[in-house]
Amino acid sequence: MSLAPYVQIVARGQGRARPLTVDEAQAAMALMLSGDADPEAVGALLMVLRLRGEVPAEIAGFTAAMRDQVKGDLPRADLDWPVYAAGRTRGAPLFLLAARLVAQAGFSVSMHGWNAPEALRNHLHLACQGVTYSPLETLSPAAFRLLKLRDTFGLRSCVNTVLRMWNPSLAPATVQGVFHPSYRSLQAEAAALLDQKDLTIIKGGGGEFERHPGKEVTLFGLRDGIHIQVPAPAKQTASRRLHDTTAQIDLASLWYGQLDDPFAVATVTGTAALALWTVRAEPDLERAEKLAERLWATRHTSESLTA
Repeated sequence: MSLAPYVQIVARGQGRARPLTVDEAQAAMALMLSGDADPEAVGALLMVLRLRGEVPAEIAGFTAAMRDQVKGDLPRADLDWPVYAAGRTRGAPLFLLAARLVAQAGFSVSMHGWNAPEALRNHLHLACQGVTYSPLETLSPAAFRLLKLRDTFGLRSCVNTVLRMWNPSLAPATVQGVFHPSYRSLQAEAAALLDQKDLTIIKGGGGEFERHPGKEVTLFGLRDGIHIQVPAPAKQTASRRLHDTTAQIDLASLWYGQLDDPFAVATVTGTAALALWTVRAEPDLERAEKLAERLWATRHTSESLTA
């Protein structure tokens, strides 16, 4: 089947074009993932959508096709945690330590992404039982090819958004970080169309789900399928940038207590608290904050008990 009918729908011209429905978007993405679509048509569709702007129905349909491609390939997890921006930002991926705290609380975490090796993969030894990381190029070579079209276009496409929405482990709860604030509502609306129930989205460090402890953050997403916008106050008055190039952080030294950096610790525990609240480890943010801080304080004792 040709991708041309879907290109025609979105590119007919002013007054005639319209967004794809969920079903149309799902069929179009399935065709793109199959490798049978003409590359010129793939580029045309993705760039028209880029120019016009992303809409929830299309993102939901594209995401549904992605989920169909890997259905059953990954063990089901408690929390889905996409990581697609760390390779293009400064600083150490402190969110890895936050995920480790969530795992120590008894929740399985499924991470998936594509990152420059020095940004994330050199730190994967800090992952623990309960945290898995699946590289996109292994999990879905077809989706990886679509993502890498950015090198050809010189522009991002909606594939970046879809991968954050993907949730290949079909976890009941998801956390997502975005760089542009407008995507918080877009992704929440798309998730609702996919009948997701629990989702937390923040404008995070470099586009990752990583909280700045010195700033108030608004939590977008879904709770029991209902749209939320919940303010979370700053944890401290620090004015430091989250990815300050002058503040190099060694994750292993921070985890094992060889590095004293209260700002970095607050980043880890604050991020973990939001994730713990998302998986319903605690009923409110204040209790989730306290749980994250306890988990950090007892992290080595917890490890020895589970070793």
